[in-house]
Amino acid sequence: MRISATSCICPFLVCLCFIQRCYGASPHAPSRVPSRNQTRLANGETEVHHRPKRGWIWNQFFVLEEHMGPKAQYVGKLHSNSDKGDGSVRYILSGEGAGTIFVIDEVTGDIHATKSLDRERKTHYVLHAQALDRYTEEALEPKSEFIIKVQDINDNAPTFPDGPIEASVPEMSEVGTSVLQVIALDADDPTYGNSARIVYSILQGQPYFSVDPKTGIIRTALADMDREAREHYTVVIQAKDMAGQVGGLSGSTTINITLTDVNDNPPQFPQKNYQLYVPESAQVGKPVGKIKANDEDLGVNADIKYSIINSEGANTFFISTDRDTREGILSLKKLLNYERKKTYTLHIEGTNTHVDPRFSFLGSFKDTATLKITVGDVDEAPVFSMDYYIMDVYENTPRGTEVGAVTARDPDSRNSPVRYFMDSEEEGKRYFRIDESTGVVRTTQPLDREEMPWHNITVMASEVDNPSLLSHVPVNVQVLDVNDNPPEIATDEEVIVCESSRPGQVIQTVTAVDKDDFANGQRFSFALPSQLPVNPNFTLKDNEDSTASIIARRRRFNHLTQELYELPIVVWDGGEPSLSGTSTLTLRVCPCQRHGRIRMCQGEAFLSSAGLSTGALIAILLCIIILLAIVVLFITLRRSKKEPLVISEEDIRENVVTYDDEGGGEEDTEAFDIIALRNPAAAEELKFRRDIRPESRKHCVPPRSRRSPSVELDEQDVHKFIKQKLVEADMDTSVPPYDSLQTYAYEGQGSPTGTVSPLDSAGTQSEQDYNYLDDWGPEFHKLAELYAEAESDVTT
Repeated sequence: MRISATSCICPFLVCLCFIQRCYGASPHAPSRVPSRNQTRLANGETEVHHRPKRGWIWNQFFVLEEHMGPKAQYVGKLHSNSDKGDGSVRYILSGEGAGTIFVIDEVTGDIHATKSLDRERKTHYVLHAQALDRYTEEALEPKSEFIIKVQDINDNAPTFPDGPIEASVPEMSEVGTSVLQVIALDADDPTYGNSARIVYSILQGQPYFSVDPKTGIIRTALADMDREAREHYTVVIQAKDMAGQVGGLSGSTTINITLTDVNDNPPQFPQKNYQLYVPESAQVGKPVGKIKANDEDLGVNADIKYSIINSEGANTFFISTDRDTREGILSLKKLLNYERKKTYTLHIEGTNTHVDPRFSFLGSFKDTATLKITVGDVDEAPVFSMDYYIMDVYENTPRGTEVGAVTARDPDSRNSPVRYFMDSEEEGKRYFRIDESTGVVRTTQPLDREEMPWHNITVMASEVDNPSLLSHVPVNVQVLDVNDNPPEIATDEEVIVCESSRPGQVIQTVTAVDKDDFANGQRFSFALPSQLPVNPNFTLKDNEDSTASIIARRRRFNHLTQELYELPIVVWDGGEPSLSGTSTLTLRVCPCQRHGRIRMCQGEAFLSSAGLSTGALIAILLCIIILLAIVVLFITLRRSKKEPLVISEEDIRENVVTYDDEGGGEEDTEAFDIIALRNPAAAEELKFRRDIRPESRKHCVPPRSRRSPSVELDEQDVHKFIKQKLVEADMDTSVPPYDSLQTYAYEGQGSPTGTVSPLDSAGTQSEQDYNYLDDWGPEFHKLAELYAEAESDVTT
């Protein structure tokens, strides 16, 4: 098949059509004339090979884009070697755009483009061609593929993707400083001709800026551009294709360039001299005025720090910077006084805080101004001579006694008279008053130091001409002490006296208290009242150290005979004049253990002193009862489990008596006397009960001196009680020992070694220490006291 293509529309379009017959190279171009190749086989025969000959070969077709002619654009021609020109060959076209964009003449094979094509939308089309027998519809040639490329023309102008563009560059930049780069885009084919070759140029913005024609970089073209003179610039950049030649298409964009600020301007005060009026009543720390220096720069480059550079103003005033308004705020360090100083001169300096060293050649970035301040005179409240007053007055002084005086004056030049008065809401007005003209403070009633040692009052002062202006001052009044309170004994508690107290024994040491205040320490003296008879029971010893000792004068106190004693004591203080007071102490007699330990003294008082409530006492008693019940139950169980002592009837010995009675122990006074177990010789002499004092002791012990009737009555009652119990025990036949006396442990008479038994020692005088009886329990305390008293009497 032969393919031909012609172009008659554009001189730049060349249509190439090739008709070629080839052998062997291309599998897509079969030949209609067979060739014969012979191959000699092993048997001497030859084999003939047949292969088809190519009838066509494909190349690209080209079609011009944007064709606007009235007729369809001719693309090319398909032709097969089998076409004899008799119309028996039919050409078919398939693929992209076949039948819609591209059409083919079935007889001639001419291809036309029926529509205008746009290369920017689609650059090429892939189609398939085939030659068929018109009558048999058999393929004369196999289907083959070819491409139609759309040929570019310069139909797209360069464009900028964004616009307008915002850019910035620092002011005072050097020539050639890069601002930004602009890039234009061209949709034409950059590989074909100059349709997409772009050149940049500046249409507006000269002589301040320039643009590189190839790269599109915009640079500064003028030195020392000042933002304060002009801040915004508009630059128009053009991009033109066809390398900028005539006939090329172009596009443009706008760039808004802003000069950014640098610190190239120092601060400046609008004027060099300022005046300010400040009243003397202005408060410390409060603003009294403002001052501002101008700076043409922006942002941090315009930040200014204000300062007072002369000592006259710096000692009285302080200046700070308002960051929002960049003003200097002037305030007071201390109060102004018109009468002392009427004017101040301040030298104020404003300095940039962020200095750019590149512009140091412009000079120092600071400026100074002079501010003259005039102090205004105002009517001020009176001023006291002191910040506070401390006064004193003795207690019990009569009403109207002068305590002290306060002084205030008018600080103004008029020196108006001052009136004094006290705060009516204070409690101190009950005790003091002040003279409104002189400021003298006096008492309104006698004061009591023991009730209130200090009084705090507030005195106010105002001008007579202007009562609305008030001033206050605190006044502290100390009440001084005088000796107006008698001393008294320090304790109100009862004094405990043990029954076993001896003459000369110290019962208790007492001290005194006094409500008065003694600067050098309190001194007290003690004595018994002189108008009363001598106390037979107690005496008092002054220890000369502000204490006194209560001493017993006799022995053997008995709480059953007399439980409470009263002892009046007179106490003198060391004041001027000396005062005395009489206090009566209550002494309670209580049974005590040895060494003065209290054994029992009125259970109710003991419990109440312990601070126990009724509920707590009931709970304690219940616990004790429960414990006792458990102990009793335990003992009962043990006795029930104990096996009885069984003695064989055949085991009969002489002088052995058996019975089932367990003795009552040491507390059993009805059992037989253990003296019967002693030596028979001694038993004959000591046949008496151990719980009865032997009659012989009465003759051996010398009579006691100064026996009180109460003690003798007590001993007679005990003797009577013991005798009654002895008679009852002798008459009762149901208790042991059943009138049987058994003796044993007899060692015989005349032993050369003597006896080692302690049973014979009962009838001799003993020097044994009975203190161990205290450890046996409360039942033996009385016994120990009896033996100790007996030994003491014998010694005496």
